[in-house]
Amino acid sequence: MSRYMLSLLLTLLTLAFAFSGLEAQAQESSSRLKVGHYLDWEFVQTPQLSPDATQLVYVREWIDKVNDRHASEVWIMDADGGRNRFLLEGGSPAWSPDGTRVAFVKQGEPQGAQIFVRWMDAEGAVSQVTRLTESPSSIQWSPDGNWLAFNVLDEAPMDPAWQIEMPQRPEGADWTASPRIVEKLNYRRDGSGWSPVGSRHIYVVSASGGTARRVTSGNFDHGSPQWMPDGQSILFSGLRVEDAEYQYRESALYSVDVASGGIQQITDRRGSETSPLPSPDGSLIAYQGDEFTTDTYTEREMYVMNANGSGSRVIAREMGGIGNVRWAADGRGLYFTASMKGTSNLWFVPLNGEPQSVTEGNHMLSTTDIADNGSAVGIRTSYYEPGSLVTYSLQNPSEIRVLKGTNEAVLSQVELGEVEEIWYKSVDGLDIQGWINKPPGFDSSKKYPLILRIHGGPHSMYNSGFDFKNQDHAANDYVVLYTNPRGSSGYGSEFGNAINYAYPSMDYDDLMVGVDSLIARGYIDERNLFVYGGSGGGVLTSWIVGHTDRFTAAVAKAPVTNWMSFVGTTDGASWYFDFEKHFWEDPSEHLQRSPLMYVGNVTTPTMLMTGERDLRTPMEQTEQYYRALKLRQIPTAMVRLTDGWHSRSRPPTNFIRVQLLLRNWFDRYKVAGDPVTDGGLGAGSR
Repeated sequence: MSRYMLSLLLTLLTLAFAFSGLEAQAQESSSRLKVGHYLDWEFVQTPQLSPDATQLVYVREWIDKVNDRHASEVWIMDADGGRNRFLLEGGSPAWSPDGTRVAFVKQGEPQGAQIFVRWMDAEGAVSQVTRLTESPSSIQWSPDGNWLAFNVLDEAPMDPAWQIEMPQRPEGADWTASPRIVEKLNYRRDGSGWSPVGSRHIYVVSASGGTARRVTSGNFDHGSPQWMPDGQSILFSGLRVEDAEYQYRESALYSVDVASGGIQQITDRRGSETSPLPSPDGSLIAYQGDEFTTDTYTEREMYVMNANGSGSRVIAREMGGIGNVRWAADGRGLYFTASMKGTSNLWFVPLNGEPQSVTEGNHMLSTTDIADNGSAVGIRTSYYEPGSLVTYSLQNPSEIRVLKGTNEAVLSQVELGEVEEIWYKSVDGLDIQGWINKPPGFDSSKKYPLILRIHGGPHSMYNSGFDFKNQDHAANDYVVLYTNPRGSSGYGSEFGNAINYAYPSMDYDDLMVGVDSLIARGYIDERNLFVYGGSGGGVLTSWIVGHTDRFTAAVAKAPVTNWMSFVGTTDGASWYFDFEKHFWEDPSEHLQRSPLMYVGNVTTPTMLMTGERDLRTPMEQTEQYYRALKLRQIPTAMVRLTDGWHSRSRPPTNFIRVQLLLRNWFDRYKVAGDPVTDGGLGAGSR
């Protein structure tokens, strides 16, 4: 064979190998989750069984790609999963006690959200039963099915003391609108904007339609209505005292007579009482609450008392996050969902005895309804299960059956990364729980870039549920570490309160030890360590880059960087009480805990990302940190999300932009080359 032919053959073989490698790489990439898949994502929510437990209604939600929003409908299926079908447009479905009707909310006349009722016979007639000027919420049927109770905000008229006489406006003049006059302590709310001036009241309306009637009185806010079994009165939580907005962590339980409007206060201790729930025979009331404390965090306790407020006692404590509380049909105790140590399951607490788990499993199971015959329905999510509508029986709770899964079409085409639960000891021996999301096709002999993701709150909890964001990062060949440092919820009051007057502090150490423990496994490229978090995670991210240079790049989403300005600009005044002294008495603690005070130490390229309309961690917090970084000529950028409130996940295209821009920033500073042959130096040694 001539030298020319040999050279040509070698060239062809090289090209063949190259193309086959590219093809294999393309096939591997195409089988991974992509952020664009989010546009096809769907969700199921709040399944509710019919009273005879033969059917259930639930809310089906999806991404409206055209209008860039989350859209939803109410669907219905048989209790065994059969005949799954569309039922109606709207939300908040609620069965009538006899199962003949479903109340729901949708847009109606004269404007905005209204209450409708659909008959569940073959005809399926629908009637609009309210014609309100403000949107109703917290709808509940009366026990006899004749009435619907709900909350509505009654706007207060303008204080006449502010009436002024302006000069006559010239014909055709275009004058500036009147000013907004604010006198409330809390006057804005993230996600909605300016809070209307007025009070939240309880109304009732005939289930067949008519004029809604207000049953509460006074210039006070009244919580969600809960009918007593005899239908004569309604329970609610609130604080009917003058200057209630100045009462920190105070609320009480009340009863209002539906006919007369007479209101009786049931509880009167100092502290918080919420979520009243009467027993089936009306003799007892269960509720949640806690005694007054200045601790930053405490886990709510479950109480039971006589219907007149006497004999109150704790029946469950230190159960993590409590939700979906329901009396057993025979009144012998209560079922509830408890979220602890990264999982969520159904528990039962007898009136005399200790709480006991009903379901078990490494998942997030939210049981939303239990029928009198013991049939239960809920939503379950786990590492590789985005969210399924499930059912089980209290008599055999280990057999949980999926009635409707979600996102099967997408998941059938992609390979997800493995998720591993870990526990490790922090610097003081405290046990910390976390998880590792590895890339698909993970090879422990290789070196991968690391993303440390930090949750917000700070009193919240990463868990064993499906996480699209983490799987998307892993699909782009990052190892993702996410942990629950001290201060997180779900590990007891002592653990959650470990950052009382000390946030940030040793939660930083918990995170760094987690990174060290992962590096010790040998598959992390120490040159490429990245960190990000949102809200409380943004606080810790901006704190981290001021205290170490080990990270290659960072992204602080919606951070708090200056506690002194934050407490006066966020959408609630309660943050003033998270410091031992007000800053006008002694600003030292506010300053010591502010990441802005350590910006002079930052060398890490740090991007900040916040919604333009964020009222929880306002844009000024981002602007202060950005300007300081820019003045010091530290690589930085400020991303201002259009139409974004505090959540960076809505509208849906912002969810996608955040994921892509975050990795765009990381990729800019990623160190290329083989981490072994190039020396394997950590970012802190640059």
